[in-house]
Formats: sequence, structure tokens, C-alpha cells
Amino acid sequence: MCKSDKDTQQNPSHFENSVSEDKSISHSDIAYDELETLVEGMRFFDPHIHMVSRTTDDYQMMSKAGIVAVIEPAFWVGQPRTGLSTFKDYYSSLVGWERFRSSQFGIKHYCTMGLNSREANNERLADEVMEILPLFAYKEGVVGIGEIGFDDQTPLEEKYYRLQLELAKKAKLPVQIHTPHRDKKKGTERSMSIALEHGLDPSWVIVDHNNEETVKSVLDQGFWAAFTIYPFTKMGNERMVSIVKEYGSEKIMVNSSADWGISDPLAVPKTAALMKIRGISMEDIKKVTYSNAILAFAQSGQIDSKDFDTEYIFDPNARFHGNSILRGGQQPTIKKNSLIIS
Repeated sequence: MCKSDKDTQQNPSHFENSVSEDKSISHSDIAYDELETLVEGMRFFDPHIHMVSRTTDDYQMMSKAGIVAVIEPAFWVGQPRTGLSTFKDYYSSLVGWERFRSSQFGIKHYCTMGLNSREANNERLADEVMEILPLFAYKEGVVGIGEIGFDDQTPLEEKYYRLQLELAKKAKLPVQIHTPHRDKKKGTERSMSIALEHGLDPSWVIVDHNNEETVKSVLDQGFWAAFTIYPFTKMGNERMVSIVKEYGSEKIMVNSSADWGISDPLAVPKTAALMKIRGISMEDIKKVTYSNAILAFAQSGQIDSKDFDTEYIFDPNARFHGNSILRGGQQPTIKKNSLIIS
């Protein structure tokens, strides 16, 4: 190890200062495992992460990194569902098994319920899903209707988006909007316009997957602007730093999405570390990576900021339908760098 590398590990503040002074340093030059101490003791809330796609190893890393709560939106899982029963089982897992699995790592798990825009294009099945969706919208831990909105921006997507906005109003739940990957600006404006047409208060609507071309309009109209830090396709955290420097931290939050694609379940703490390096205040970092998500989704009545004031104590003997992830009295952490598995 060279002297500079050793200095970095022993004195992160020295590294922090050197990076903040050198504006040319890019994300590829920074190793997160050398900078974890920058965010040590901080709490993070990931308001959009698909834990059904993640392993227990991810939960271990997330807990260690300071993530104390997550919201898992209902979404398309990679291939078309073939019947109503598959939706029932999936929705049940969001309020059941995943909620339990998360608890075993000291992480509070919430979810949003909805018919994803890609699945809205199967009209027969979508009609059936809309009949059962209200049964899940009122379950414990459900903090919103989502993620809903547009994908290809078809008439059927609009039909079921509108129906779910009405469900959100009736259930008194926030709305989590998925903005399309293609023609994002048009889809974002359309999503907001329809929400306003249905009489939703913008402060109850979280517009997700924003980027530089959508953020100003979203904030100007009073909506929450969420950003997904996702490699290659959505948003890098260096770009996120620039957005916070330009727009501030009000009504802005970051998430990882972390679905079955190439994604990173530590995107939120990594973004916090980079923000700290790049000179963003701790107050703004906390808002963007923790408290704003709580404010937005607490309107559901299911989240209280006091829930996170004390460490969440898990019960290693707990079971869900007779099953446990901690078999035989296991603990929720193991030594990953050990050759011996005992």
C-alpha cells in the first residue's frame, strides 16, 4: 500500500478535504469502503427499493451502512404475470414476508401498492387487479399507491393511472409516480397534469426517477421530486450533487430502486458520503437521504419519525408462517472476509 492510500484510511478527513479541493476527481476515483466513516452514525431512509430482488446479504450491508427504513413499491418483476393469483401472492409478500425479512436486520419495511404501468396494458388482467387492489391498500405498512404512471404512455396506462389516483384519494394515501424511461419530460408533465386534474394536492404526490430536465417543473408545481441513483440508466450521484447544489434540499429525496437490474442497494449512503465530500451541509444531506422521505410518506399515517429514534430490536426466534431466515439460531451478520464458515 502506498503512503497516500494509508493516509486515506487513517485520516478520512484529510481525504475529504483533498477531494473537495480537486473538482476534477470523478466517482471512479473514490472507493466507498475507504469512506464509510464519513457517514458513520447517520441514518438513512431508502424510499424506493425493490427488496424482492435482493438477497439477505444486501440487508446485512444496508443495515451496517445505516439504512433504518425502506419503502418497497409494487412493480413489474421482469416478465408478464399470467393471472390474478400471481398479483395476490406478490402483494401479500410485500406486506408479509418482506416486511418480516427486513425486520430481522433491524430495518423497518413499508410498501406502496399499485398496478405498474407496464402491466396496465393487459386490460383483462388489469381490471381484475383493480378489484383486489383496495383490499391491500389499507394493510398495515402500506404508505402509498405506487409506483404508478406511464411507461409507453398508452391509453390503457392512462386509464389505470387515473383509477389508481382515485383510489389514493379514497384511501387518503400519498401517490408514488413512476416516470417513463422514454420521453421522460413529456411523461412527467402528463403525469402531474392528470394528478392535478383529479384534484390531488401536489404535496401528496412523489414524482420519481427525475433528472435534470424534469426537476424544475416538478418542484415549481409543488410536487416531491425523487431521484433514483442507478448506474447507467437513471441518475449518477455526482449529477445528484449538482442538483442539490442548484435547487437545495426542499422536497427532494434520493433512492436506489435496486431492482433486478444492475443496481446498488447502498446508493443512498454512498450519495450521502459524496455530498459530504463535495461540501453539501449535513442538514441538506439529512433532508435528501432521510427526513424528506419520512415527511412525504408519513401523510399515510403509517410512519412516525419517532419510530427511528431508538434502535430497532429484532427477535432472532421470530417466525413467519413457521419460517425464519435465521435458521438454527443464526445471527443476522456473519464475517464475510473469513475463510471459515462455522
